[in-house]
Amino acid sequence: MPEILELLASPVHRFGGRPGDGPAPAPEGELVSEVRIRAGLGIVGDRYFAQPAHRDASVTVIAAASLPAGVGLLAVRRNILLSGVPVDDLVGQVLTLDSGDGPVRLMVNRKAHPCAWMDVTVGPGAWKALRGKGGVRCTPLDDGTLRVGPVAASVVAA
Repeated sequence: MPEILELLASPVHRFGGRPGDGPAPAPEGELVSEVRIRAGLGIVGDRYFAQPAHRDASVTVIAAASLPAGVGLLAVRRNILLSGVPVDDLVGQVLTLDSGDGPVRLMVNRKAHPCAWMDVTVGPGAWKALRGKGGVRCTPLDDGTLRVGPVAASVVAA
């Protein structure tokens, strides 16, 4: 069964400037047990919430299978770490997740390409290793709540 392993809602950008300088410190509470999602706006409390330039990419999802063991959302800065779903294959489709509070549909718009920061936060060579499996950028189609734990997942053509 698919599972939401981690959720991240960060009010700040941590990867600014040069990767060699290292990321900014993480604020308390970036990793959360649940997120509230608003249709067309994103994750309440996240840095991309209601930002016009990010409306089609306000929620990011990455497959746990794409990451080395022990690496999570704090290193890759995606919002949802999901196991059991090949998210990188879903561009152009609608991913529906239901962790018990009702379905939340996400329109998968495009791949989330990794950047040079991955060599710093994940480890040397991660930038190249994550090409093609850095997750996806989505537009939320429904208001709802997602929680860490087992999740019903389905995919339909857009």
